[in-house]
Amino acid sequence: MKRLEGKVIALAGSRKLEEISKIITNMGGVPVVRPAQGTVFLDDSSIEDDIRELVAGKYDWFIFTTGIGLETLYKTAEKLGQAQGFVQAIQQARVAARGYKTVNGLKRLGITPAVRDDDGSMAGLLRSLSSHSFANAKVALQLHGDPAPKLMEFLEEQGAESKEILPYQHIPPNPEVLDQLVNEILKGKVDAVNFTSTPQVRFLFGYAEEKGLLDDVLAAFAGPVVVVAVGKVTGAALKDAGVERIVVPEEERMGAAIVALEKYYQ
Repeated sequence: MKRLEGKVIALAGSRKLEEISKIITNMGGVPVVRPAQGTVFLDDSSIEDDIRELVAGKYDWFIFTTGIGLETLYKTAEKLGQAQGFVQAIQQARVAARGYKTVNGLKRLGITPAVRDDDGSMAGLLRSLSSHSFANAKVALQLHGDPAPKLMEFLEEQGAESKEILPYQHIPPNPEVLDQLVNEILKGKVDAVNFTSTPQVRFLFGYAEEKGLLDDVLAAFAGPVVVVAVGKVTGAALKDAGVERIVVPEEERMGAAIVALEKYYQ
C-alpha cells in the first residue's frame, strides 16, 4: 500500500503545482491546491534609486537574505551600467548572507561573506551577526518582500543606520481561498498542509488570527493535520507562529518535502 494512500494534501504554494501534485498522486495521495500566497511582483518603483544609493553610499555592511533578491539587484545595476560599481561597493564593505543560494550568488560575483547563518534561517543569521558590533554602522539590508522585525530591532539597538531594500512585494492571496483552507483544516478535510515560503505562513496565520480561529488552527496542527515545510526558513516561520510538529526534509526541495511526509506516515 502506498504511504500517502487516501491522504489529502493541501498545497499552500503557487509554484510547481503540477509537478508536486503528480508526486503526491504517484504516492497514492490526493493533492488540493490552496494558494495561501498571493502574487509576487517586482517592485521597481524605487529599486533603481536604491542601486544608485548603494553604489555611492559607502555602506559599512551589506546583508543579503535571498539569492533571487541579490540577483535582481545585480541585474538592475547592470541595466543602469552600474554593475562594476555595485560589486565594488559590496567588496569594500563587510558582507553577511542567509542561505546557500545567496552565498552561491555572492561567490559568482567574487564575494565571500564574512558572516552567514548557521542553519539557513533568519534566526540563524541573527545569531551569527550578534557577535559583531554595528555601532554607528551604515547597513544595507536586502529582503524579499517580507519584513524582518527582529533583525531590524537588533540593528536599531546596536545603533546602526539601516536601509531596507525589498526587490519583491507580495500581494495578499484571495481571502476566499484562505477561508476554504482554514475550514478544511478545522474540519479535518485535509490530512496535511504543505508550505513552501514564509509569506504563506504569514497570510494563513494572520487570517486565522483575524477570524479568531488561531488557537483552533494550532490545535488541528497539533492533532490530525500534519504540517510540512519545504525547508528550515519556512519551518522557522511556522515554529514562530506556534506550530510544534513540523515535517522538514533534509534537502530543501519541494519534492523532498513530500517524500519526507511519506516517511513521516511510515
